[in-house]
Amino acid sequence: MQFPIDLSKFDTKLALDPSKPKLTAEQKKALAANIQLFRDAIVLFTATGAARGVSGHTGGAYDTAPEVCILLALFNHSSKFYPVIFDEAGHRVATQYLLAALEGSIPAAHLLHYREANAKLPGHPELGLTPGVKFSSGRLGHMWPLVNGVAFANRSRTVFCLGSDGSQQEGNDAEAARLAVAQNLNVKLIIDDNDVTIAGHPSQYLGGYSVAKTLEGHGLRVVRASGEDLDDVWAGITNLVTSDGPAALVLNRTMAPGIPDIEGSTHGHDVIPVKSALAYFQKRGGFPDFSELYSSIKAAAQPYTYLGSTKEVGATRVIFGEAVNIVLDTLSKEDAAQRVMVIDSDLEGSTGLKVIHQKHPEVFVPSGIMERGNFSAAAGFGFEKGKVGVFSTFSAFLEMVISEVTMARLNNCNVLCHFSHSGVDEMADNTCHFGINSLFADNGLSDTHSALYFPADGQQMIAIIKKIFFDPGLRFVFSTRSKVPWLLRPDGSRVFDDAYEFHPGKDEVLQEGKDGYVVACGEMVYRAWDAVLRIRNEGMDVGLVNKPCLNMVDEKVMQMIGKSPFVLVVESFNQKTGLGSKFGTWLLERRLTPKYGYIGTTREGCGGLWEQIPYQGLDPESIVSKIKQLVAYEGTFYSSVG
Repeated sequence: MQFPIDLSKFDTKLALDPSKPKLTAEQKKALAANIQLFRDAIVLFTATGAARGVSGHTGGAYDTAPEVCILLALFNHSSKFYPVIFDEAGHRVATQYLLAALEGSIPAAHLLHYREANAKLPGHPELGLTPGVKFSSGRLGHMWPLVNGVAFANRSRTVFCLGSDGSQQEGNDAEAARLAVAQNLNVKLIIDDNDVTIAGHPSQYLGGYSVAKTLEGHGLRVVRASGEDLDDVWAGITNLVTSDGPAALVLNRTMAPGIPDIEGSTHGHDVIPVKSALAYFQKRGGFPDFSELYSSIKAAAQPYTYLGSTKEVGATRVIFGEAVNIVLDTLSKEDAAQRVMVIDSDLEGSTGLKVIHQKHPEVFVPSGIMERGNFSAAAGFGFEKGKVGVFSTFSAFLEMVISEVTMARLNNCNVLCHFSHSGVDEMADNTCHFGINSLFADNGLSDTHSALYFPADGQQMIAIIKKIFFDPGLRFVFSTRSKVPWLLRPDGSRVFDDAYEFHPGKDEVLQEGKDGYVVACGEMVYRAWDAVLRIRNEGMDVGLVNKPCLNMVDEKVMQMIGKSPFVLVVESFNQKTGLGSKFGTWLLERRLTPKYGYIGTTREGCGGLWEQIPYQGLDPESIVSKIKQLVAYEGTFYSSVG
């Protein structure tokens, strides 16, 4: 299939001289044509993400087309401009893929596989994965400090970095600004100030915040312009580059200008729905009906049927918020407001806090993309006995708050932390969003204790939250982006029913086995349960242990499984830092020496959704294979590395 828009009409030779701050009519026409073509292409291929059910992001890449096209023209004009359009907002990845197609690094038609598994077009740009992609953006707001280093290494050149009013909320950028100013680095920021982030509008949830004033306060020279006025944008960029030193152009515009249904809304941050893309092209005119293109794209169905769990699935990340509400419902509004604070980091819809915001606004604090500060605010609220701060973000971002976790521990603070999007399942944003180093949270000394919990299904999530909500100290609860089924006993009843009571520190033997045990946690429990049931049908008497308490040793269960022929730990955390890396030590400390193995995440991602699990070798068939390899092995250690 050919790409339906002719990208050869993009003028890749257009060059603009920044010493001339006014565009000629011919230059403006050529530039406007490039911008429109760029935007049309962005809408066309990002909507395929909606069609195949892998989501995506349209508005940011669409927004920044004017400045991107201008920067390309500057690169054509002079080699003094470092020819990479760095971007600290990874969700604008569509820009990088389109640039790769325009330079011929990937076929234009390949853009139609946006975010598809194994297409090498994941939700964030990854250096070395996608041909033509020149950097890895990593997580939001992490690029500018690295760009400072590029500027240090290229003192004679101007280095550009695209930013946004969302990415600039991250604390990294404040440090980067101070360094850039102190060292007079020739870094030029171009900020898309559209007043839209995932959960809302910064002007509403972060009153007083101004990108321009913040940057000016750090000492940068700041220029303001209207993002949809081409003459204004060009004049602003020429203002930046005609003098040395750090400077920023703040472009005010409405999110996704000119796109029906999503303009100016938080929906513009996400992928454009197919119906909105069709309406856009109909409004633009001169395009064929792309309905057949989108209808031909189907979501990749997960073909496996699991034993030992329901067909029905539930989002444990959402159930976390519902469980908190169950606790809050037992308090008066006044008492809840005195004892509990729930603080968001612009992810309330993604991490389960939205239901708390809706039902218990008296405890809810909307906040920005400021994980370190928000965590510490939650900890400070929980500084007094009897009070608890609730903090939630993605598991990948746990790595960003480790120092603050230590600070909270030193101050004996009471914090309930919910880290959603753990592991790799359904992680279309790919490697930089993998929540795989979660056991970093267990970084206190041996004379302190922080509890780490990973429920196996939604009912266990409810039981855990009800049990631990007001426990003192730091508690970390993990959930996944993917929905998970409810576990079933062999008789078809639910493992965690209404009568189930959670006991902190206790492992749960779901099935005893004479030939050895699989130990699993979180979303890997139902997969391991399927594997165990299938291998038992083959005649091997293998048992299964659910370990919801990640950093606690259940001595009774440890003795039981440690005296069995083998133990295999199955998890989706980083194999280097996860449960399996600890569990073997726990066995040896007790002089227990079964054949031992552990499997976890070992590879950069493949994109897509459910495909991430078999790609990492964590699907039931792979678990069965590892069990058989482990049983056949003559030694006492087996790892899936390599």
